Amino acid sequence: MVLPTVILPGYLAGAEEYLGLQTHLEQRGVPTLTVPLRKWDWVPTIGGRSMIPILRPLHETVQRALQEFGCDRINLICHSAGGWVARIYLGEKPYQIHQDKLGETGLWDRRAQVATLVTLGTPHTSRERWTLRNLNFVNDHYPGAFYPEIRYVCVAGKAVFGARRPGQWLAYSSYEITCGQGACWGDGITPIVSAHLEGAENVTLEGVRHAPRPGFVWYGSPDIVKLWIPYLA
Repeated sequence: MVLPTVILPGYLAGAEEYLGLQTHLEQRGVPTLTVPLRKWDWVPTIGGRSMIPILRPLHETVQRALQEFGCDRINLICHSAGGWVARIYLGEKPYQIHQDKLGETGLWDRRAQVATLVTLGTPHTSRERWTLRNLNFVNDHYPGAFYPEIRYVCVAGKAVFGARRPGQWLAYSSYEITCGQGACWGDGITPIVSAHLEGAENVTLEGVRHAPRPGFVWYGSPDIVKLWIPYLA
């Protein structure tokens, strides 16, 4: 039996955007909960501030899944920035780099409760100045597929080549600010090189876009989910 799974939405995304993915996983026999975020729950984190407002509901949802499904571990599926937020949650170092959140405890060092971490289009590296403080904490303390007891699966999309021309400008700009090079392949937002982690099981999927949009294939599209669902514990 596949372990229960928790979905962590991406930056500025609410849980409703992942209901289709949750339903598809459940139809394939994977008990699934989505962290009940609303878009405005991300607002306190804007500008490189603390991710505690996201870690708290993530932890509550993981504990609910453990209790509801009667297990001691779950799988974590994380989209976009949710992937590196989850790496904070797994790690043992106190996440106390923001002075206004020094009293928070218990929202990290949770790797014993996670079997597999699947990241979908996660920018595990970035040069954007507002993200550096948080991402440097993650990558300095937990570089690559850091914990051998956890299965890291990093899924990247190869759909848009960044270029300075109509239809590719956004990708070029996003890739450049993420990995330092705009002229490369990615999912339209995250370049492949940033979506992969050293030591992880790195997967690249052709034609996959970053987020759910009408008319586009994304990581949660049924035909794409079947390509990465076998990695779940």
